[in-house]
Formats: sequence, C-alpha cells, structure tokens
Amino acid sequence: MVNNNHLSDSPVRKMVYAALFASMTAVGAYISIPVGMVPVTLQTLFVILAGAVLGARWGMLSMFIYVLLGVVGLPVFSGGSSGLGVLVGPTGGYIIGFILAALVIGYLFENFQSKSIAGMVAIFLVGMLAIYIPGYLQLMYVASLGVQETFALGVAPFILGAVIKIAAATIIYRYLKTESLV
Repeated sequence: MVNNNHLSDSPVRKMVYAALFASMTAVGAYISIPVGMVPVTLQTLFVILAGAVLGARWGMLSMFIYVLLGVVGLPVFSGGSSGLGVLVGPTGGYIIGFILAALVIGYLFENFQSKSIAGMVAIFLVGMLAIYIPGYLQLMYVASLGVQETFALGVAPFILGAVIKIAAATIIYRYLKTESLV
C-alpha cells in the first residue's frame, strides 16, 4: 500500500520540509515594503503555511530554526538584518510570534481537520493573531507608544496584506490537500 501523505513518510523528510519552510520564510523577509518601524513582508504567508502543512511540532521547529539562524548572524530577518538585537527591538515580537503561530495553526489543523474554507480561514486568522499580538505588545513597549499609536503603526497597515496572505494560504493549502501532498 502506498502512503500518499508524503509529510508523514519519515523524520528525515519532515526535517527537510522544516528546513524548506525556514528558508522560504528567510526569502520572504527580502520581499519587503518599508512601512514605518515594521515592514510589510511575505514571511507571514510561509509561517502560516508551515503550521498547516507541517503540523504543530514541525511547523514550530521550522520557525524556531528560522529565528535561530537570524540570532546567530545570518541575514534572514527583514532587510537582511540579523542578531539578537532584532529580537529585542521593535519587530522582535512579530518574529517570536512566528514560532507561536506555526505551533497554534499546526495544532488547530491537527485537532480540528477543517475541510471547509471558512474553517481554514478561521485557523489562519488565529495564526495571524498569534503573530500580531506579541508583535503589537513588544512594539508598544520598545517604542514607548500608546495603544492607538501602536495599532496605527504595528497592525493597521498590515490588515489588507494579512487578508490577502490568508486567502493565498487557503488556496495553496487546499491545492496541496487535493493533490495529497500534505
């Protein structure tokens, strides 16, 4: 009997996919539009797909690898930045949120197996919140901003992009599911 679920074949395959998602997240950092202190990047698309495709454990691990690569000095954060200073700076909460989002999305997909578009969108939305909440809180703290100013700088400019990325992730994930690639 042939197993069509390619991601469950072996731990080695899962490690390769985790490394691939970490790499795609790094590439997504270079697709960046500067908007104040927090740039718009393509990273969050790969973060939410990592959780959906890899599941909680491997999705979280892929984002942990991504963060670790940046901390040790590889230029994988937005604008080619790196180092521990980025994690304690204004955008660090969003980056830490990547790990949380992949974990949450993976957990929700593993435990609720939503086949409806609305269910997938809801899970991806929860994942985006797992990125934006720690990002918002750290931006507010580090930049000493008020609640409304932080929202205006750290959340509002990204809402349309988040909607587009959630739609794209839903389409991509449904395609991968239909083709039995996940």
